[in-house]
Amino acid sequence: MGKFYQFARAIVYCFIKPLFRVEVIGKEHFPMDGAVLLCSNHINNLDPPTIGIVSPRQLRFMAKEELFKIPVFSLIVRALGAFPVKRGFSDREALRTGLKILKEREVLAIFPEGTRSKTGELGKGLAGAGFFALRSDCVVLPCAVVSSYKPFRKTKVIFGPAIDFTSYRNKKISAEEATDKIMTEIRNLLEKYR
Repeated sequence: MGKFYQFARAIVYCFIKPLFRVEVIGKEHFPMDGAVLLCSNHINNLDPPTIGIVSPRQLRFMAKEELFKIPVFSLIVRALGAFPVKRGFSDREALRTGLKILKEREVLAIFPEGTRSKTGELGKGLAGAGFFALRSDCVVLPCAVVSSYKPFRKTKVIFGPAIDFTSYRNKKISAEEATDKIMTEIRNLLEKYR
């Protein structure tokens, strides 16, 4: 982890961990080396820092472009390794950046739904998750956040077993089909731990 990332993570940890009583389940499933595509449900703006403080490796988040237009805040999110994506259509630059991160054997963290769920229920995943899973040699780490984000109510971050996509790459399935497989794993985690 970079020094600024470690510093920011420690500060955020001191606030989020006690305030939302964060519990981690399945940390042993988190691969400690190699390319990892972490895919999670998205229910709140606090999801990225909450997942970030309990992950044993530095996460490189794909974040909505609007966040990079906020003065000062944009400098911070860039320093933490996040990069922008234009929502609503295929952003080739963001796809290239994501593939580069995976090629460098880092952890790329994304929310396949593309936006926060207003109902708390898991929505349909976009093809981007499947694209990254099929176009790189990463393993996919399904993640689920279960929380109301109300102070002093328990928040759970669950890491499921990593999925090796090698066999799916050989079968030449579509990005949409690959995303569906990832979303099924996230849904299974949510159903088990809600």
